[in-house]
Amino acid sequence: MVRRSYLTSDAVRNFVFGVEDSLVSTVGFVSGIATSDVATETILLSGIILILVEAFSMAAGSLLSDNSADEFARKGVLKLSKSLFGAGVMFFSYIISGVLVIAPYMFWEHAVALQLSIGISLCALVLLGTVSARVSGVSVVSKSITMVVVGGIAVAIGIIIGNIADKSMRHKI
Repeated sequence: MVRRSYLTSDAVRNFVFGVEDSLVSTVGFVSGIATSDVATETILLSGIILILVEAFSMAAGSLLSDNSADEFARKGVLKLSKSLFGAGVMFFSYIISGVLVIAPYMFWEHAVALQLSIGISLCALVLLGTVSARVSGVSVVSKSITMVVVGGIAVAIGIIIGNIADKSMRHKI
């Protein structure tokens, strides 16, 4: 009996991409909304919609791009089913990571939830960098720092855009 290993470069790529993209885009998006003084329900609804739509979109993108790359390499049409596992990894890693980001808004006031959300995301990025580095055999410190810097930039962009949009909309009202 042949044992199939699910730890392939495609699975690792989809996992890292799904977790990183979910943490970075969700915390940037939710932070931007949370700093614009809206109701908690609006933050949660926006976050849930973002996570579900993006998880499906990212999984579909993974499925189609992996299939296209394989077809290009083999110069022939291949069934989509070969790329389904990676797409599933992308989908579920995106959802789980996104839920980590919005969960604080279910239990704490905005200011505390915002700090916890950002902290959870940055800690998760360190953990992702550590796991990714160990699986790949590269420097844990370097990989973790890279993940945190990229995530931190996205958070800053989300907060800046949220504040600019909030101030702009308040002036029009």
